[in-house]
Amino acid sequence: MTEPRDHPFVAAVKPLVDAMGGELMDPAQATPDDVVLTWEGRELLAVRLPQLSDSLDHILAALERRHGVPLSQLDRKSKQDVVRILEARGAFSVRHGVETVAGALGVSRFTVYNYLNRENPNKNSQA
Repeated sequence: MTEPRDHPFVAAVKPLVDAMGGELMDPAQATPDDVVLTWEGRELLAVRLPQLSDSLDHILAALERRHGVPLSQLDRKSKQDVVRILEARGAFSVRHGVETVAGALGVSRFTVYNYLNRENPNKNSQA
């Protein structure tokens, strides 16, 4: 990027972009799928958003860092909490999301579905 990394706008959006697993770049390098951000009327930086599947991997890695151990080593209650968080973040709308989460938690897909149903026992009956 041509703009210094310590620009106040860059400093303000960087934690959000990092949390999403995005990438900051020079606006001149932006593709049509990137988001170009302006500051005081001029293009200051572009954000390349991750693919949805990459976002899920990023969210799983962040949860692992938060817990301080691999997700597969968590107890059952903690794994259920992780599934609840992931559901709230849309992880199961991603293709192969259940399989990816099951692999990270070290459980079967069936177990992930049970955790989801446990959290939302009336979900299927409301459809």
